[in-house]
Amino acid sequence: MRARKVRGTFKPVPITPFHFGPGLLLGAAVEDSLVAFVATNIVIDVESGYHLVRHELPVHTFLHTLVGATLAAVVVMLAVGAVTRAVRRGALTRRAITGIAIGAFVGAWSHVALDAIMHADVEPLAPWSRANPLLATLPLSVLHLACVSCAMLAGSVFLWKRARRPR
Repeated sequence: MRARKVRGTFKPVPITPFHFGPGLLLGAAVEDSLVAFVATNIVIDVESGYHLVRHELPVHTFLHTLVGATLAAVVVMLAVGAVTRAVRRGALTRRAITGIAIGAFVGAWSHVALDAIMHADVEPLAPWSRANPLLATLPLSVLHLACVSCAMLAGSVFLWKRARRPR
């Protein structure tokens, strides 16, 4: 999974916001999960951005494996927990800690799964296997539609929750 420089025509792989659709749905369902979900996705895609800027292939390396994404989730979980505790000026409840952990780990593992479906250079099972059993298991249009549908459903859930709140 070593990166190599590419000269000549280089077609960057776009970093898409589609990952956030499932995250919004998770955030609508599990309190305190959204920030950790989004932060984990951003941390993982910083790696892709680094390789894109340097014109290196593969674009998706260590953080796009289950091992790397899990490590990223742990780091983000601890960081988001610390910031949340500081902002709230006190100890976090078990519910908040659970929400942050769910957001970080679901964010990490769903990111790897979604990118593994879309990108041939993702090796989700590395270092044990270079295979990508998820590649092209869904057409890209179906994958994107599912992510957008999650975001739309999340919007509905947020609106429903807001309407139910006492004024």
